[in-house]
Amino acid sequence: MKVFVCRKIPQIAIDSLQAAGFTINYRSEAGNIAQVNLIESCQKVDFLFAAGHNLLNKAFFDACPHLKGIALMSAGYDSVDLHEATRRGIPVSNTPDVLSNATADVAFLLMIAVARKAFYMHKKIINNEWKDFELTDHLGIELDGKTLGIFGLGRIGFELARKAKAAYNMDIIYHNRHPNDAAKSILNAKYVNYEDLLAQSDVLSIHANLSPETKNKFNKNAFNKMKDTAIFINTARGGLHQEQDLYDALTNGHIWGAGLDVTNPEPMSSDNPLLSLPNVAILPHIGSATVEARTSMAMMAAHNLISVANQREMPQLLNKEIR
Repeated sequence: MKVFVCRKIPQIAIDSLQAAGFTINYRSEAGNIAQVNLIESCQKVDFLFAAGHNLLNKAFFDACPHLKGIALMSAGYDSVDLHEATRRGIPVSNTPDVLSNATADVAFLLMIAVARKAFYMHKKIINNEWKDFELTDHLGIELDGKTLGIFGLGRIGFELARKAKAAYNMDIIYHNRHPNDAAKSILNAKYVNYEDLLAQSDVLSIHANLSPETKNKFNKNAFNKMKDTAIFINTARGGLHQEQDLYDALTNGHIWGAGLDVTNPEPMSSDNPLLSLPNVAILPHIGSATVEARTSMAMMAAHNLISVANQREMPQLLNKEIR
């Protein structure tokens, strides 16, 4: 059994794969692998351990129809053409749940950082601009008792809501395809329609999957319906918001601030005008970047490959049609 691991991952996952009998073709170079090189490497193996941003589209599956399984070391799977994988009988798995706490922490961090303009004020120290202060300049806002709106109240959104409720006694509203009974009973969260979510949220945090339905969902039309005192947070996928519209909303005063752990494209250019705004905090997609989360993700992906190699169903199988 041969597996291609396309990026450096925690050693414990490599050890687990080897103990299970896998021969590993391990790419240890930094950065994402070019698709042509990914295809070339996958043509020599039976399985793919996909870490990082890998475009697994029709062209990939046309070139690698022989693969017996693909394990993504990520919760998101918008870069994978599941239809093409399913058509060829290739099981694909992801790593949900284990990064929920870590990503919720980053959303919480961004919410506070934006509310207090922390990144901008930190830059003042670096730029030797901390001389004195004026009592009415660059004031932040307090979060206690405010309304947190969640778009996509899944595992990560639930964890953020729980933290915000405990720390700031925030009222929780959310919009999903369906109401979340646990959110109501545990957090006293209120299910609202999309329009009310935009209109009522003091902080609006995005935790939905990227799909044709949600792509650029948060655009000029959406920002214009939000409070001019609202904070927009996105730790899900950059494609969920339209960045030029977000910049315009911030500079025109249609919303108060924004915190992003995801951008479109990634990586973000260092001269992106969003980075210069005092009411913006941006991180380089570090939602799952903890020892605990990345180790758990790697082990879950390895276990998915071990399962399918032993003719068992992947525990986190995405394309369940091939059962």
